[in-house]
Amino acid sequence: MCMLDRRLQILLDKDRYDRLAAEARARGTSVASIVRDAIDKAFPTTSAAKRAAGRRILEAPDMPVPSVEGLRRELDEAHDRWQ
Repeated sequence: MCMLDRRLQILLDKDRYDRLAAEARARGTSVASIVRDAIDKAFPTTSAAKRAAGRRILEAPDMPVPSVEGLRRELDEAHDRWQ
């Protein structure tokens, strides 16, 4: 468990606070916990961002892959354009 050692004070309008409080009640947790979760979701740590990127890659649909001959042809054509 992480040590909470920084205090943050913010001012919210009634509507925003009421939404946070309602969500906290629904989850059975504190308003502060909801705010921390929102921060983590909006600004993920590097490792969380990498995991999310990996998940998107793994969930992506398969791409058509050319045959070896087709790939050689594509590479040769690209090589010819750069010369």
